[in-house]
Amino acid sequence: MITDLKNEIKFNSSYIIGISFISALGGYLFGFDFAVISGALPFLRKEFGLDPIWEGFLTGSLALGCIVGCIFAGSIAEKFGRKPGLMIAAFIFAVSSLAISVSTYLAYFITMRFAAGVGVGMASMLCPMYIAEISPAKVRGRNVAINQLTVVLGILITNLCNYFLADTGVNAWRWMFALGTVPAVVFMLGVLFLPESPRWLMKVGRNADAEKVLYKIGSEGFVTSTQEAIEKSLKGGGTSKQSYRAVFEKSVRPAVLIGITLAVFQQFCGINVVFNYTSTIFASVGSSLNQQLFETVSIGIVNLVFTLLAMWQVDKLGRKPLMLIGSLGLSIFYIVLAYLLQNHLSAKLVSVFVLLAISTYALSLAPITWVLISEIFPNKIRGAASTVAIVSLWGAYFILVFTFPILAKVLGTYGPFYMYAGICFLGFLFVLRKVKETKGRTLEELEENLIRH
Repeated sequence: MITDLKNEIKFNSSYIIGISFISALGGYLFGFDFAVISGALPFLRKEFGLDPIWEGFLTGSLALGCIVGCIFAGSIAEKFGRKPGLMIAAFIFAVSSLAISVSTYLAYFITMRFAAGVGVGMASMLCPMYIAEISPAKVRGRNVAINQLTVVLGILITNLCNYFLADTGVNAWRWMFALGTVPAVVFMLGVLFLPESPRWLMKVGRNADAEKVLYKIGSEGFVTSTQEAIEKSLKGGGTSKQSYRAVFEKSVRPAVLIGITLAVFQQFCGINVVFNYTSTIFASVGSSLNQQLFETVSIGIVNLVFTLLAMWQVDKLGRKPLMLIGSLGLSIFYIVLAYLLQNHLSAKLVSVFVLLAISTYALSLAPITWVLISEIFPNKIRGAASTVAIVSLWGAYFILVFTFPILAKVLGTYGPFYMYAGICFLGFLFVLRKVKETKGRTLEELEENLIRH
């Protein structure tokens, strides 16, 4: 048990971590699809004869599906609850992974990757939101970061699978995608054991059910204080049908604009180019296919280590300092990386600065953006506002990965990284001036302090 000594409130820490990990398995699907395309692209270029435009569209088609998935998830989450949305996301991903693996022509492949994106988009919105809603304030940052941990585990394990499957022949990419069915089925089974979000239950008037869930999470003091806080935040229409127009009302507009900007910045910072186009980047400095795939494994390991470090620090050092460190650090490392690529210097040096960029991102923008998006919106509009922010994130991801092959052809592989360095510096200034610290406060306290004041 975790005890809040100030208020004599106790939490069932093992139960909270358990349900957080189960719901965060949706993040594994996110990580899988980020990583699988990097290992599969060298094979897909030959299989479908991809030019830069089709390579970018094939890669980005996942994001277009994610946008649809987020919108779909928002409606389900508000009408039926968070749990049904998680179940549907897992089912869609399982079916689409198998379908991708048997693709015989490009249009079918892209359609099925779009479908996989629907599942990933639903999970990317619902998992952090669900974890935030069932977690006490004291450990909310760490628990939401568990979602990012499963993302990086998905990336690392998928990169390892890609590396070992690469030598199995021209159809290796089919096995790479088919393996996505396994975590999807495990996730779907795990969701069966999750309770519904107590905040959603109270929002729809199921107070008795919400109370049962809250008693599993913490002591009577925790249950009473949480119920009072939720009731206060929902006062004046919390059970009414949620409108997207309400997301842009004057009182909540600043928080929504900050959420959208952070979501877009997490993508335009450019790091997912490194994840998705590892082979392209290292091929430009003369690395063999085997070396390119090995680099993806190194990236996965570094990503995991620094995500664990972020989980340790997010509720100690705080959200804002980590975001500042990450945005400024990425700006510096990108400038050096661009110079190395521009002058075709040692692949080992390129690897060092790629890993420095990955470690910086994993410590900061990767997990903290999701934490902030899950925290800063009021209870009454959290589902719709999260949808708007995460749709913006996936839209930015599509633009990023679609444009990189084209920009790399026009400017050289190094050119886009100078652009990303400038964006990261602008992001640093935005976080410095506009983002407030949120650690240690309940969702209702944040609503009171950040929105109403």
